Amino acid sequence: MNRTKIDEADKDFSQRAKNTIKRIPKGKVATYGQIAALAGSPRGARRVVWLLHSSSLKDKLPWHRVVNKQGEISLARGRGYEIQKQLLMGEGVTFSLDGRIDLDRFLWRPR
Repeated sequence: MNRTKIDEADKDFSQRAKNTIKRIPKGKVATYGQIAALAGSPRGARRVVWLLHSSSLKDKLPWHRVVNKQGEISLARGRGYEIQKQLLMGEGVTFSLDGRIDLDRFLWRPR
């Protein structure tokens, strides 16, 4: 595959992932892997992490609604963890004592 086709495929994935992230409703979360799969790359969770890191502010993505597959915030304490948790709690998402979100209750299930 030539470089142009790879660049286009990556751009297409990025746009699909951004569109998917924008669809996550308030009070719900999605996982990195779930976003990747919905955007057409089931093994692309790390690409979603990079996309959120590089594009959340400029594309106004609800980055705080994306968590890891264990229902945990992946950001380190003091490096965004508290902000993400506060934003989620402000939308009604609750956390267990060990810091996990109940994915049975809060995981977004698009139709």
